Amino acid sequence: MKVEIWSDIACPFCYIGKRKFETALEDFGQSADIEIEFKSFELDPNAKKGTNMSNYEMLAAKYGMSIEQAKVTSNNVAQQARAVGLEFDFDKNILTNTKDAHRLLHLAKEKGKMIELKERILKAYFTEGLDVGDHEVLAGLAEDAGLSKEEASRVLTDGSYSAAVEHDENEARELGITGVPFFVFNRKYAVSGAQNPEHFLDVLNQVYEEEKGKPALKMMNSKAKTEYCSGDNCGEEE
Repeated sequence: MKVEIWSDIACPFCYIGKRKFETALEDFGQSADIEIEFKSFELDPNAKKGTNMSNYEMLAAKYGMSIEQAKVTSNNVAQQARAVGLEFDFDKNILTNTKDAHRLLHLAKEKGKMIELKERILKAYFTEGLDVGDHEVLAGLAEDAGLSKEEASRVLTDGSYSAAVEHDENEARELGITGVPFFVFNRKYAVSGAQNPEHFLDVLNQVYEEEKGKPALKMMNSKAKTEYCSGDNCGEEE
């Protein structure tokens, strides 16, 4: 079974959803037969590097809320993360453009280290407060995940895998994906958002037991377009 997961580095529910899906895999009897591929999705392709804006200031400016309201919203997300064993520190969060991180993940895919690097970058961004738009930081994270730091630096410098990122994002548009995380199982079923592990497990069992030749893509408890990190996923505004 192949599971494709569209997500962004800057999406807290992508990290929470990843952990919930992994919890479901622990209870799934055929987890060794599952191939997982992370797909690129940029919530804000125009995001700037080197900005001094905090996470709270960004939320306040974008959604017309106060800084205090933004802190409450972020704290609620952090509590959801803590419930699945993750520690988010939005006080240290460094906003940046995520395309270079996505490019590096495509190198990791070729080297069989995509899952390791995805986890490392998410932890760096949400827990450690590292600048995952900085090439030196990204190259170090690649090394942590078992990749060559020198090769990672070359990829980050020469623009490699930009077309691969764009291909993933074009696929997302073709599938009607407007919010992440978005999980596609064997191109038959789709699950949107950081659903509970029990729901993921139900889908895994159903897809595994079905014969081939079913309808191409069926939504299972999916959600429509959402605002930034509303409910259990992050998405584009209508």
